[in-house]
Amino acid sequence: MAPRSRSGGWLIITRDSRIQDHHAELEAVRANGARMVVLAGKEARGTWARLEVLMCQWRAIEVRLGEDGPFIYSATRTSMRRVILD
Repeated sequence: MAPRSRSGGWLIITRDSRIQDHHAELEAVRANGARMVVLAGKEARGTWARLEVLMCQWRAIEVRLGEDGPFIYSATRTSMRRVILD
């Protein structure tokens, strides 16, 4: 079982390939200790394509459940990289 964090154990999964440009959202993640995975890239357009990204990265996303927030990771079919919150 994953440890509980300030975010109540939740992990946000969203589609926002330009999350690093949305300063208010980045501040909300920082202020609330949120944990977020962003489905990014051209390959995450459309429902089935997003599902493919999610399934390709499922194990890597599960690993993130053990990490305390705040964090944002950007996921594509072939990679997962941490987004700088500063």
